[in-house]
Amino acid sequence: KVVILGQDPYHGPGQAQGLSFSVPDAIPAPPSLQNILKELADDIGVKKSHDLTAWAEQGVLLLNACLTVPAGQANGHSGQIWEPFTDAVIQVVNNLDRPVVFVLWGAYARKKKSLVTNPHHLIIESAHPSPLSVFRGFWGSKPFSKANAFLKETGQEPIDWLR
Repeated sequence: KVVILGQDPYHGPGQAQGLSFSVPDAIPAPPSLQNILKELADDIGVKKSHDLTAWAEQGVLLLNACLTVPAGQANGHSGQIWEPFTDAVIQVVNNLDRPVVFVLWGAYARKKKSLVTNPHHLIIESAHPSPLSVFRGFWGSKPFSKANAFLKETGQEPIDWLR
């Protein structure tokens, strides 16, 4: 139903869990995730957990463009092996015969916009949720309510973002 595209996994010990922007609740939420949850609270309400597994269980593909990262080296595997594969995943979702929401946060994710060619899909794009760029259009972007409005308009069950 929804694709949220990230750059690469968090690079701190125990943070990466295979879902972009998510970390297990036992690990402190990184600043970008904290900002996502603040925007969620302003948009829809407060989510008690920062583990985003419940989103994935409802049809949200939390996809990073790179699927691995060296410890302590953000974007350390960019341009090596993963992008052809993850681009193909985006193209497979683009080719689905039902409308999908693509959420592109930041310049890196927005570069993938050209892969979304199906006019039935919705693209929501804004600045990245990192502390360095939230003030360039992430705050107040309301991606969660926009995604749910589109899902309802297209006859789909909305995401329970607070779960």
